[in-house]
Amino acid sequence: MREIVAGLAAVALLTACGPSSSTSTSTVSPATTTPGSPSPTSEAAPGSAPQSLESAYERVITDVLPSIVQINTKVGLGSGIVYDTAGHIVTNAHVVGQATEMNVTIATGGAPRPAKLVKAFGAGDLAVIKVEQPDGLRPARFGDSGKLRVGQIVLAMGNPLGLSGSVTNGIVSALGRTVSEPQNPESPGATISGAIQTSAAINPGNSGGALVNLAGEVIGIPTLAATDPQLGGGAAPGIGFAIPSNTATDIAAQIVKSGKVTNSHRAALGIRGSTVIGATGQPSGVGVASVEKGGGAEKAGIRSGDVILSINGKKTATMAALAEEVSAYKPGDQVKVEILRANGGTQTVTVTLGELKAE
Repeated sequence: MREIVAGLAAVALLTACGPSSSTSTSTVSPATTTPGSPSPTSEAAPGSAPQSLESAYERVITDVLPSIVQINTKVGLGSGIVYDTAGHIVTNAHVVGQATEMNVTIATGGAPRPAKLVKAFGAGDLAVIKVEQPDGLRPARFGDSGKLRVGQIVLAMGNPLGLSGSVTNGIVSALGRTVSEPQNPESPGATISGAIQTSAAINPGNSGGALVNLAGEVIGIPTLAATDPQLGGGAAPGIGFAIPSNTATDIAAQIVKSGKVTNSHRAALGIRGSTVIGATGQPSGVGVASVEKGGGAEKAGIRSGDVILSINGKKTATMAALAEEVSAYKPGDQVKVEILRANGGTQTVTVTLGELKAE
């Protein structure tokens, strides 16, 4: 909850929406397509009889909910989406955390099934796990998130607060957001570019679940919820974020095929660093701890001990701000990086961005 949401008021901060505590409960006071391939549009099929909104909701929930699972690790729980008939499930990396083994329960019921981690891609907050007994699993249909429109009705399906198979509704509020999640031992602190903003309620435990259109297609993976410091860090109502389905299926397909991410499609500066606190007690830049050998930063002359102040004139006071700025570019793009040297002098260098490597 440390980073300001890009494009939102300064009071809006982000928090990962899972995993929820594994002991948390509420006190309450049809055919599949090839994963990752575009599905038909979200409009009703030509010639179909008009349906009320209520019956449309019921139809979508009946179709999609069997493809949603609850993932339990030793430290918490989250959600996942059945990716294929082989038992692969796509979820958020922060749902998996440090676990390599977990249990999976289908939202529609049944005994827990053992599963193992295939690979996590922390930089994009995505992961793929595999259920040891895939019989009966129904893969979800993934839609083309590139065709989304602001105002479309969507449903969020998952396991908020451990309430299995819960559904909330809302709309696509905005597209193309860049957001950063807080970093902690279970969360990689990923920066997500092109995120879908939605008004559908997203709570702890929803992470890794499905954001679904009225055609029954998964068009996003709920990942983050905004919080408001003026509410004591409580959730900011109606502001949640999802990873686009096109991003999720691209990464999942690479992991299923190769056991790792072979092409992140994301730019990288080629440094490791951390936020520097200035004399005023406020973040003032990113201190370079090390540079990647042969990377863009090294080739441009950036060295350990330098402080990165801005990229193309935009201030990068924090590591998250730097990551968000870099995420706006593609591998091979050139950017001007302003740095503060150890001797107190400033310099602007041109860096050719490399590709973000999966760890």
